[in-house]
Amino acid sequence: MTPQDLKEKVGSGLLSFPVTHFDSALEFDTKAYQEHVSWLSQYDAAALFAAGGTGELFSLTPQEIREVVQAAKDAAGDTPIISGCGYGTKMAIDIARDVESAGADGILLLPHYLIGASQQGLFEHIKAVCDSVSIGVIIYNRANSVANADSVARLAEACPNLIGFKDGTGDINLVRKIVSKCGDRLTYVGGMPTHEVFAEAYDAIGVTTYSSAVFNFVPELALSFYDAMRAKDHATLNTLLDEFYYPFLEIRDRVPGYAVSAIKGGLAAAGRPSGPVRPPLTNLTEDEIAALAAIIKGCTW
Repeated sequence: MTPQDLKEKVGSGLLSFPVTHFDSALEFDTKAYQEHVSWLSQYDAAALFAAGGTGELFSLTPQEIREVVQAAKDAAGDTPIISGCGYGTKMAIDIARDVESAGADGILLLPHYLIGASQQGLFEHIKAVCDSVSIGVIIYNRANSVANADSVARLAEACPNLIGFKDGTGDINLVRKIVSKCGDRLTYVGGMPTHEVFAEAYDAIGVTTYSSAVFNFVPELALSFYDAMRAKDHATLNTLLDEFYYPFLEIRDRVPGYAVSAIKGGLAAAGRPSGPVRPPLTNLTEDEIAALAAIIKGCTW
């Protein structure tokens, strides 16, 4: 898949991050993960992000990232697989090259490690990663890595394989500026935690797709929400927000890190357990999993 092919595919529909399955010893459970990716691939996702944020990239070794991506590629059929990538420049380059050789169709470049950086530093970091591979790259504005509109435009000019921009900051003014400056040169992806609650606002400024974490355990509901968002069906959106997303957020927001843990909890609640999260994340309680099961059961979608 060429970077241009991936750009068009990413912009064509809903995206999602499969969780990474671990066994009771917190080792990667390849078989369970592949069964999950195969199941998700039956639904109409434009692409899946392997070893992304919801896939606990931050807890995986570089070798495990390759293993996760390879397992996803083997299980996903025709669905494109985009690998998470991050950390310092040298490590990010190593990961990017490794997952390219493992068959990844592209990479999502998550924030570098720990420290802040100037706009020139971000430009050089992102450009170095883009230059290291031939597959498509999506940059992710979040946390300590926030490229401004001028930097994104410079990168779009300097890096032919830069195909997308994803936002997890919630800074609508900055995102609107980037969309205005870069136009159709890039595909724009919403990346706020549980992005559905932000989707209408982002869609209004040209960010027409997003990654859905809840797609992991309620894929049909996630697709119904996306379709309603694109159709501007506000009645359906309000129903789904009230019946599912807002009650889900009440559980997700209880504990730091539950943005990931609640997705694995949702899978357990839906009868598709994915194993525990790795520390420093913590698992949902049995009562919270039961509450998620009740939320799922109570939806009329």
